[in-house]
Amino acid sequence: MLKYVIQGGKPLHGEINISGAKNAAVAIIPAALLVNGTCRIENIPQISDVTLILEILQELGARVRTVNRSTVEIDCSSVHRTNVPYELARQIRASYYFIGALLSRFGTAQVSMPGGCDLGARPIDLHLKGFMALGANVEVKNGYVHASAPEGGLTGTHIYMDQVSVGATMNVMLGAVFAKGTTIIENAAKEPHIVDLANFINAMGGNIMGAGTDIIKVRGVSSLHGGTYSIIPDQIEAGTYMTAVAAAGGSVLIKNVIPKHLDCITAKLLEMGVQIEEQGDDLLVSRTGTMHHTNVKTMPYPGFPTDMQSQIAVCLCLAEGTSLVTEGIWENRYRYADELKRMGAKIQVDGKVAVIEGVRKLTGAPVRACDLRAGAAMIVAGLAADGTTEIDHIHYVERGYEDIVGKLRNVGADIRLVEFPDDAGHHSNVG
Repeated sequence: MLKYVIQGGKPLHGEINISGAKNAAVAIIPAALLVNGTCRIENIPQISDVTLILEILQELGARVRTVNRSTVEIDCSSVHRTNVPYELARQIRASYYFIGALLSRFGTAQVSMPGGCDLGARPIDLHLKGFMALGANVEVKNGYVHASAPEGGLTGTHIYMDQVSVGATMNVMLGAVFAKGTTIIENAAKEPHIVDLANFINAMGGNIMGAGTDIIKVRGVSSLHGGTYSIIPDQIEAGTYMTAVAAAGGSVLIKNVIPKHLDCITAKLLEMGVQIEEQGDDLLVSRTGTMHHTNVKTMPYPGFPTDMQSQIAVCLCLAEGTSLVTEGIWENRYRYADELKRMGAKIQVDGKVAVIEGVRKLTGAPVRACDLRAGAAMIVAGLAADGTTEIDHIHYVERGYEDIVGKLRNVGADIRLVEFPDDAGHHSNVG
């Protein structure tokens, strides 16, 4: 069993390079199915979710060639399957993008209901309603989504999203690429990775306008051609390291970011007394004095991201005064609160609201990663805490952070990947 072991209380100093965006990569790679020819995708993060998505693509018959650590070439001309293997799909939520891509390209798709982190009910009915609006016949049976286009193919239409949904917005965009006429998606989500997916499709010959606003127009085209595309930097990875510096103290240059994507995170940290200086594509984040309390409410972009809620909560645990955190997206996002309490945090959760009373310090303890972002929060807490923190269930963290141990060690953190026998006896160091 692998764990992270952190000796906390060391300020961070140096530089961290941000990898490509997980949430963009897991949609752009399935979108390669739409391309007639070879597409080269650069700045892909080396994380387990991406490995799984590429594996699914290969199972469908795609040829995937690794060019270097962050670049792959994908040729989907030999794809012969439209059913995604159950065992692979159920491990990752983003497997649902294969429904839109396969339906668009082949007129049929069979994909098992998606997996991923348990953050409460995350139905995909908005996705399915979107496909049905385009004319697809959709049914869910035996744990699979079966979608098929009518004989004449899908037809562009006007779709109003009942609620803002990132996944449904992207999936309907995929489904509409080859639909006859124009598809208008209203009340669309505006996240940076939606813009990135649209830019990828447009770079290959698609015609999508309005991504990044709440009305997206997809004009159907007959085919997409090969090309090269580079994925945007990861907003949440950058935000996580910003909170790590805020919690542990020090000064770190966070390189290769799009500062505008981080405005909502930057604004809250500035409010708390963290110093942030924009330097082109880099942010210099420093914290020496005490942090102040504030209130945070998660909202769709450009609001404060739900994926940063647990990490900023750690900072609020160490800030003077009482803070309120309101979760506006998922209901199961507070399972990390009990783990933080083990470390001495004063945090009370009532439904979607957490009341956090700042403490002078956190103390190292054995904790677990309840999900991807909660795992990142445990690392942030461990870096700030006095003493030793052991974190297990770290496979969640590996899903979304490339080389988090290496990147933190480079800025002076004492964090190691350690192998423990399952009976929790003596352990041996593996990194």
